[in-house]
Amino acid sequence: MNRRKILSTLMTGSALSTLAFGNHRLTKSIDTLSAIEGQGNPDADAFDEDYWLTVQQAFNVDRTTINLNNGGVSPSPRMVQDALRRLTEEANQLPAYVMWQIQEPRIESVREGLAAMFGADKEEIAITRNASESLQTAQFGIPLKAGDEVVITTQDYPRMLATWDQRARREGIVINKVKIKVPITDPSAVVEAYQNAITDRTKVIHCSQVVFLTGQIMPVKEICDLAKHNNIVSIIDGAHAFGQFPIKQTDIGCDVYATSLHKWLCGPIGTGMLYVKKDLIPSIWPLMAAPKEMDANIRKYEEIGTHPAAVHNALTDAIAFNTAVGLARKAARFRYLHSVWMDDVKGLPNVWFLTDVAKPPNQCALVNVHVNGVDHGKLADWLLKKHKIFTVGIAHDEFNGLRVTPNVYTTVREMQTFRNAMLDAVKGNISEIRI
Repeated sequence: MNRRKILSTLMTGSALSTLAFGNHRLTKSIDTLSAIEGQGNPDADAFDEDYWLTVQQAFNVDRTTINLNNGGVSPSPRMVQDALRRLTEEANQLPAYVMWQIQEPRIESVREGLAAMFGADKEEIAITRNASESLQTAQFGIPLKAGDEVVITTQDYPRMLATWDQRARREGIVINKVKIKVPITDPSAVVEAYQNAITDRTKVIHCSQVVFLTGQIMPVKEICDLAKHNNIVSIIDGAHAFGQFPIKQTDIGCDVYATSLHKWLCGPIGTGMLYVKKDLIPSIWPLMAAPKEMDANIRKYEEIGTHPAAVHNALTDAIAFNTAVGLARKAARFRYLHSVWMDDVKGLPNVWFLTDVAKPPNQCALVNVHVNGVDHGKLADWLLKKHKIFTVGIAHDEFNGLRVTPNVYTTVREMQTFRNAMLDAVKGNISEIRI
């Protein structure tokens, strides 16, 4: 079967029994589709509108509004929503039995599928509710004492900064917050900034793989290598990376990796993943108590009490969908969709990008653009009210701009509509968006 036929079959639902639980079927399907992945040309496929029409039809989205704010949470394909409904209804037939005796054990298929995508041992993968829970597990769980230091940037996610700040207030650890210039055109300068912040008291380096504010892809491998060389634990925030472009743990070399699965993997809302290197599991405490017998078991991070098994089990369908599309194809498509509007905007004198859009490896689905003399919150409101285009204005202490995030269901025509609206805004004759 070629990729288009597999994708069409997935959307009809007829392949779900094959790709679902048991007998390592999902993992085998990932291996099969990965082989097909290497046979095509993702850059050429990015322009294949017949193929992307098939992908677009997998989503039941409201086309009366153009959604260019997929960074926070993404719609799920119909097959994922159908699986979630089916499993929820199944659980409610006899909850105490179905949920705990039948559905919960099936989380192991989800674990295998995520491990196959991330290129890790399944005994290093925990299924959580979001990236924040995953990251806080490590942030609160890594043993630190007064005077120990953590290196992070001022552009990391506010909840994660607040988590480290709370440990600092409570335990007396020291948080070194590095400032990074935008856009990042020289990744080595970022590595150097982390290097300069390290002291003999540094115990943890925390880094976003994709900066949520700008979409900048960070040199995480080099940063993890730096941490390893200095015997420092590396935590990578992959909330805006996993499912957006191909990622393997072996290519990063991190100790801890955390992500949300309701963003670019398009899983059910309230799903996340935590990777912890096997030899570190015994030393990192879970957020909620687990018995001593689980000290070395990755599943101790899933001890959160009663929760709907349907939510995390429906991830098998999200994994199957993404594997059928191909992450390299997704990445190429994202970059092409952005080119539709950026090519006409980026040369204008009053426009500059907070993302390094000149180098494809540094940018993918998230792009932040700054327009001189414009209030970007007002610009986002104007785009929504006037043109029914949903974006988000970014206001940071060090910069501000408009974050634009299409998805695989986004059409070229929608990006052209956004381009035309942006050209009007950039001309400076829209009074309601001026500072």
